[in-house]
Amino acid sequence: MKLVVIGGGAAGFFGAICAAQSGIEVTLLEAGRQCLSKVLISGGGRCNVTHACFEPSLLVQHYPRGGKALRGAFSQFQAKHTIEWFTDRNVKLKTEADGRIFPITDDSRTIADCLFNQAADLGVKIYTQAPVKSVTKLGDEFAIELRSGEVLTADRVLIATGSNPHGYEFARALGHSIIEPVPSLFTFNVRDDRLTDLAGVSVDSARLKLQVGESKFEQTGALLITHWGLSAPAVLKLSAWAARELHDYNYRAKLTINWLPKQNPEQLRQELTAVRGQIPQKTIAANCPVMLPRRLWERLTEAVGIDRDRRWAELSNKSLNQLIQELTQGSYQISGKGAFKEEFVTCGGVSLKEINFKTMESRCCSGLYFAGEILDIDGITGGFNFQSAWTTGWIAGNAIAKPSKLQV
Repeated sequence: MKLVVIGGGAAGFFGAICAAQSGIEVTLLEAGRQCLSKVLISGGGRCNVTHACFEPSLLVQHYPRGGKALRGAFSQFQAKHTIEWFTDRNVKLKTEADGRIFPITDDSRTIADCLFNQAADLGVKIYTQAPVKSVTKLGDEFAIELRSGEVLTADRVLIATGSNPHGYEFARALGHSIIEPVPSLFTFNVRDDRLTDLAGVSVDSARLKLQVGESKFEQTGALLITHWGLSAPAVLKLSAWAARELHDYNYRAKLTINWLPKQNPEQLRQELTAVRGQIPQKTIAANCPVMLPRRLWERLTEAVGIDRDRRWAELSNKSLNQLIQELTQGSYQISGKGAFKEEFVTCGGVSLKEINFKTMESRCCSGLYFAGEILDIDGITGGFNFQSAWTTGWIAGNAIAKPSKLQV
C-alpha cells in the first residue's frame, strides 16, 4: 500500500510515522523549504509539546471548536500518550507550573530531530519544496499532481496542510465543505492613554470581560501591556473563544478589565478606606496598597483625576468610588487585532461532520484522511493545538494501515 502525506507539519509527520510503522510505503510532500516549521518556532523556540491535562472530558474544554469531536479521539490518544511516545524515544519532557509541557532541553529542535529520526528509520520519503497542484480520485487510486508536473499515485492520501488555502482547495475538489477560516489566538490593539508608555508591565491575574455585539465572553489569566495594546494568556484565550464574533465585527469590541479579580469591590473598599486612616499623610500615587505594578497604579489613579501629590487623607468618597470602578471595571475599546507572529492559528476548515473521528477518514471520499489544523479544530494557547495534531495524526496513521470500510 502507498500513502502520500501532503503537509510536513506536526500532524502530517506524526501520521506518516504511525503509518510507516505498519509497513506502508509513505511519501511526505512539503511545499516549503523545511518541515516542522511551527514545531521549531513554537513556544519561543522551546516547543510547547502538549499540556498536563490527562482526562479527555477536561482536555476537550480547551478547544473553542472541535472539542465534541475530539472527545472520542482523546480516548484513543491523549496527552499522556504523547508524553509516553516521546519518552520511549529518549526525549525527556518537563511540566511547568501552568501545565505546559516542554522538552527538558528547552529546545524545539529536540522534538523536531526525534520526528525526523523516526521518519528516517522507518523509510519515509520526504520531499521539501514540493508543492501539490491537485489531488484527484481515479477509481481506487489517487493522483497527486505536483506543480513541477510530476504525478504520484497512491492508495491513500492524508491531507495535513494546516490552514494553507491550497489544502482547502484539495478538500473541496474531493467533495468536502469548508467552514470559513478566520484568525484565532491573537493580541488586542487598544489605544488608550491609561496604557501609553506602560509596555512590558504585566499582572499575574486579571479578569477580562469582552462584549462583541450581543455576545459576551470572559477569561481570567496573566495580562501584559504592549506597545500596541494587550497580550498574554488571558487575551489569547479570549481571542480564541470569540474568534468568529470578533471577525464579524471587524475586531471592534468593548473590553472590561478587573485588575484585582481576587478581591470583590466591597473588600477593596474596606481595604482602601483602612489605608486612608493608616497612612493619611502619604501620597496616594506613590503608595500602592494593592497587588499591582507601581506604574500601573500611578496611571490608574491619574485616570480618575487623583493628583500625584494628593494625600490619602484627602481622598473623597467620590474619588474612592471612581478608583474602585477603575480598578475592577475599567472600560477599554478594542480597535483591531495583532498577528500572533508565526504561531498563527485559525478557526475554521474542513467540516467535522464529514470526518469519521474513529479513523480520521473522509465520509465523502474513501481512502482520504485528514489531520491537524486543516480541520475545523482549534485550541487555546498552552500546547492544545499540538495535542490535537498528534492525536489526529496518530489516529489517521494507524487507521490507514487497515482496510477502508467506507462505502461511497
